[in-house]
Amino acid sequence: MRIAVFRRAHFNAAHRLYNPAWSDEKNQEVFGLCNNPNYHGHNYELEVKVAGEVDPVTGYLIDLKDLKDLIKKEVELRFDHKNLNLDTEEFRNLNPTAENICFVIWNILRSHLDERYDLSVRLYETPRNYVEYPA
Repeated sequence: MRIAVFRRAHFNAAHRLYNPAWSDEKNQEVFGLCNNPNYHGHNYELEVKVAGEVDPVTGYLIDLKDLKDLIKKEVELRFDHKNLNLDTEEFRNLNPTAENICFVIWNILRSHLDERYDLSVRLYETPRNYVEYPA
């Protein structure tokens, strides 16, 4: 039987959208308030979906405690209450847009999950704005 399980998590982080190759004026034009030189924060909501075949012995697709612990260790502890631009290696040279954050999280989690699982990540930057990978 093929099924999907979901785990929700959250983290709070600050960031600034900025392209160092552009002038301050161009950055302001493109990124607006998100280009604040003093940064700004979001309460990110994360939804992780793992899909695949249920193990006939355990009845689990994946142990949700293991998934919870993975998300806590690899995402929440890494990004929660951090300035993404300044405090994380992942965004030192990558603009921390919601799209890029989502993709980075997907890559981190993918590297720790067995290939038999399909993985998708949905990241809410605000209650009305979210991104998902893969699309």
